Amino acid sequence: MDGIKAFFSSYFDWFYIPAITWSDVLDIIIIAYLLYHILLWFKTSRAWTLLKGILVLLVFLGLSALLRLNTILWIAKNIVSVLIIALIILFQPELRRALDELGRKRILKRFINFDDKNVGEERFSDKTVYELVRTASELGKAKTGALIVLEHETPLGEYERTGISLDAVVSTQLLVNIFEKNTPLHDGAVIIRNNRVVAATCYLPLTERNDVNKELGTRHRAGLGISETTDSMTIIVSEETGAVSVAYRGQLIRNLNDDSLRKQLVLLQDKEEEPRRRKKKKGGRDNESGK
Repeated sequence: MDGIKAFFSSYFDWFYIPAITWSDVLDIIIIAYLLYHILLWFKTSRAWTLLKGILVLLVFLGLSALLRLNTILWIAKNIVSVLIIALIILFQPELRRALDELGRKRILKRFINFDDKNVGEERFSDKTVYELVRTASELGKAKTGALIVLEHETPLGEYERTGISLDAVVSTQLLVNIFEKNTPLHDGAVIIRNNRVVAATCYLPLTERNDVNKELGTRHRAGLGISETTDSMTIIVSEETGAVSVAYRGQLIRNLNDDSLRKQLVLLQDKEEEPRRRKKKKGGRDNESGK
């Protein structure tokens, strides 16, 4: 019997299954979730191209190690710290965007809320939606170019400061006058926060994507650019065709009519909390009546 135990211990000693606890399972799930989203982030951003270049360099260094190319390995060893700094600089826009996306996650808002007064409130009113749809329709008919950015959760203060500060209620008359040709405020973008026009003639970042239709001009590229770096929604009216488009989350939805534009704006209103509040109030009144 002792001989059999010695045989198995000598040949199967490497085969060891550790005791797995619930914390180990949770640890594996979290790491798998993070790795999945990191790879997904790489694949859907410019970082994917850079990552493929880094992988080529790693393969080259691996071959250098196998072939004992000492000079190349010495150079790589001494510039590794510089390469890390260079990677941070190269990935700076993607890292900023990833942290911004992490900050927008709903799961964090359940525990951390820095603006309690806005909880459960609409982002902007139905009257503002009506005025924006009417503005886009009138500007489109007149073939007057326009760029209207609607702030969502990401603050647009840095872009607001590039323009002229305003503080006015959203109205069709105001927006049409702002974008009227040969007027001081017509060039650039208008930024709307809640139900107020807060700035005009604002400069927006242009998208760096190469797959954008060449027929689209600077307005559409600016609308896409701001939608890639923030969660805002941008209404774009083409000066050449009068067509109305919406840029949101890096996607461009073109040739919208009044109804389809209204549907896009309603999605940004954050109305999902309103039915819950009404249901809660109704339930409270029922309980009181039950007493």
